[in-house]
Amino acid sequence: MDITALRNITYGLYVVGTNDNGRPTGCIINTCFQVTSENPIVAISMNKNNYTHDVIVRHRKFSLAILAEESDTSLITTFGFQSSRNKNKYEGYDYSWKDDVPILNGKFSGHIICEVLHFANNETHDVIFARVTDTIADDGTPMTYAYYHNVIKGKAPKNAPTYVKEETAPGTNQPKPGKRYVCEVCGYIHEGELPDDFKCPICQAPRNCFKEI
Repeated sequence: MDITALRNITYGLYVVGTNDNGRPTGCIINTCFQVTSENPIVAISMNKNNYTHDVIVRHRKFSLAILAEESDTSLITTFGFQSSRNKNKYEGYDYSWKDDVPILNGKFSGHIICEVLHFANNETHDVIFARVTDTIADDGTPMTYAYYHNVIKGKAPKNAPTYVKEETAPGTNQPKPGKRYVCEVCGYIHEGELPDDFKCPICQAPRNCFKEI
């Protein structure tokens, strides 16, 4: 089946945060939608392998920080390509607590605080339906998934519902020809030559953190 059309479905980017027995825990997701307008309910999709998923199952509350084009891009590296099982992702970021969930401070398109209603099992992922209990407004321009791919040149981590395996040359198991480099810090892939002063647009890692693939 050709899944190319699925890549045209629109998405945003969000940091979902929750409370792991007093430790702030979170990850990046790209699927959130509003289900009802009155007494609003939202739904998010999360991979069951995510540690944050397990914490939400226990805590049953979470926050959503709606990433903006003006947001610190290092958030994508930290929350999208590392695991909360062995790292406090909030360390080094300004945040506060509200209604027993962490709220990141900085430039965003807003924050949503949610209380879980129920889970819908979808094989590798759960869709989590939750009541919106509070919101915090901000004026950042929402970062769409298209902006993330086309401007920041980011890729989807393996746990994302939109993850697509790297394309290979016909009849081989090798990547398509052309100079390509991967950032060993965050996984960003750069196509073309790397200038001496090049820095990763996502995590700001220097040129020597890239290897050719």
